Amino acid sequence: MNEWEDYSSALDRAAKVIDDAELVVLACHVNPDGDALGSMLALHLALLAAGRRSVASFPAPFVVAPHYRELPGLDRLVPPSEVPEAPDVMVTFDCGAMNRLAGLQPTAERAGELIVLDHHISNERYGTVNVIDSDAAATGVVVHRLIGRLGLPLTDGSAIALYAALVCDTGRFQYETTTPEVFALAGELVGYDVPVARLSRTLFEEHRFAYLQLLAEALAAAELVREQRFVWTAVTQEMLARHGVALEEIEGLIDVVRRTAEADIACVLKEEADGSVKVSLRSVGDSDVRLVASAYGGGGHRFAAGFTSTVGIAETVDRIRAAL
Repeated sequence: MNEWEDYSSALDRAAKVIDDAELVVLACHVNPDGDALGSMLALHLALLAAGRRSVASFPAPFVVAPHYRELPGLDRLVPPSEVPEAPDVMVTFDCGAMNRLAGLQPTAERAGELIVLDHHISNERYGTVNVIDSDAAATGVVVHRLIGRLGLPLTDGSAIALYAALVCDTGRFQYETTTPEVFALAGELVGYDVPVARLSRTLFEEHRFAYLQLLAEALAAAELVREQRFVWTAVTQEMLARHGVALEEIEGLIDVVRRTAEADIACVLKEEADGSVKVSLRSVGDSDVRLVASAYGGGGHRFAAGFTSTVGIAETVDRIRAAL
């Protein structure tokens, strides 16, 4: 079989496993972004609307970033402590490696069938059924196809969640992953009751004043390495505490930094509470930032990738520059 036939066969297998299950456990990666959260909520709501038993969660810290507050179904999520410990069927979303499930990793390891839905080329294919389409613009695209294979009708809630997944991972339809299929899917989804204008504002444009003040400080401290066409900045725990901003609120900072005209590669380093550093990388040129992230245990795409470092901000920047 060719790659597409392998993918299609895996999609059929995933649909059958879910169809035969009495209960399906759904989980996305720690600190979920719009694609991970939207994809999971879309399938969760579709299953529930069809009278199917479904439990959905993500690892601690069990906190949804405020800009995702308009996504339907958030009230139908359960904390990770309420997820069955050894489910017959578990599905993961937008999660390239088992360790990205953090506290839910043991649950995934005990699952009878583990279905992995993703679009990252770096996915480690850790499931019993791996439905990976690296050409898809978002995991939401894969989930939309799976819902179709399951014969489940889309609900307004599922359509909103899928639209959020699509618009987040295409950068509001401006990344190179934006294909005719993407626009066709977006057109189908907005045929449902998707509040496009309000959703766009809450996802991308609306922030607390405290965040704007932190953003100003982070941009003022940004450094441009002209010879490498590389721009970076960092946000520390001290900065977050001083401005009263949660780590979840600064997810979109990288999209501001990547606007630098003199840089092809942008980087934001975010210090976690445990002292580790979460690194977000973006490329707007020919550089493949996935290769950089993979070198340090992370993953992603050519244009968007990330990893977690334990050597501090300064040393992490030095390592990224060496990799570049």
